[in-house]
Amino acid sequence: MTPTLADIMAAARVICGVADGTPLVPSPHMSGVAGHDFLLKLEIAQPIGAFKLRGALNAVAGLGNVAGVTCCSTGNHGRGVAWAARERGLRAVICMSELVPRAKVEGIRALGAEVRITGRSQDDAQAEAARLVAEEGLVEIPPFDDARVIAGQGTIGLEIMARRPDLDMLLVPLSGGGLAAGVALAAKTIKPGIRVVGVSMDRGAAMHDSLRAGRPAPVDEVPSLADSLGGGIGADNRLTLAMCRDLLDEVVLVGEQDIYRAMQVLYHEDRIVAEGGSAVGLAAVLTGRVRPAGPAATIITGRNPDMEMFTRVVTGQDVVLGDLTVRGSVYQGGCVDGP
Repeated sequence: MTPTLADIMAAARVICGVADGTPLVPSPHMSGVAGHDFLLKLEIAQPIGAFKLRGALNAVAGLGNVAGVTCCSTGNHGRGVAWAARERGLRAVICMSELVPRAKVEGIRALGAEVRITGRSQDDAQAEAARLVAEEGLVEIPPFDDARVIAGQGTIGLEIMARRPDLDMLLVPLSGGGLAAGVALAAKTIKPGIRVVGVSMDRGAAMHDSLRAGRPAPVDEVPSLADSLGGGIGADNRLTLAMCRDLLDEVVLVGEQDIYRAMQVLYHEDRIVAEGGSAVGLAAVLTGRVRPAGPAATIITGRNPDMEMFTRVVTGQDVVLGDLTVRGSVYQGGCVDGP
């Protein structure tokens, strides 16, 4: 069933003291760019370094006696499920594609979970998770299209609105839609007039393409600085497509060069180590694709990047993403200069 604000409030009680209360801080530089207060919700402060712990905790808490859990993941959801399963003493098997950075794979293994690397797409990883459910009796914790997961992510919206009820806009990184759906549900139920904008990369933007098509659309998964936003929304999507259609005011795409610059801004101006997927909200404002009319906030979703690639970005070096080379630019106090 489609979650409600009551479900989000119940999830807030489940995760209380474990995965809640992350900071909401101003970004002076981005406030100057936007012309209004611009705030960063720091989900990088979570125990696993990413917001995904909220939904995973809420979903696993709702299980009875089970043999174990599984999921497919681009990284951070797998961390969340592994962490929540470890706390319950459950077996966890995380299914991932070959495109997931090694740092995220090793982070999951460090939490005691098994990792299965299968194929080069989320669909391939999903097929392996389905096999584990059918043949080994594990319970799947979906990365986004699940009412308990959506409710868990929606607690971020509750916290933001409690701190800054005057916000005019929320910019939410958009992938499968669990985060965007939950946050938009909470924010718009509390303040119907707030604008919620989903932001994704322009290479393999599954939810964007699906919203335009009116049904789940297949995407070609390619390497991206915003790797955490990769993957499809599932051919049998039950919840997030409809919720994003009904609750998001706009969906904006940003390019790899835009994400590169936004990662530099987060690092050099706000001293934040974050994944490319965390920076897309900043990229939308920095490029002028989104112009807030009042106070705005975005969610810094995770701090688990491939550190070799991250170092290349913040030091202004070229980054190779499959057949695309993102040209290096040295960051110099609010602007970038080519090498």
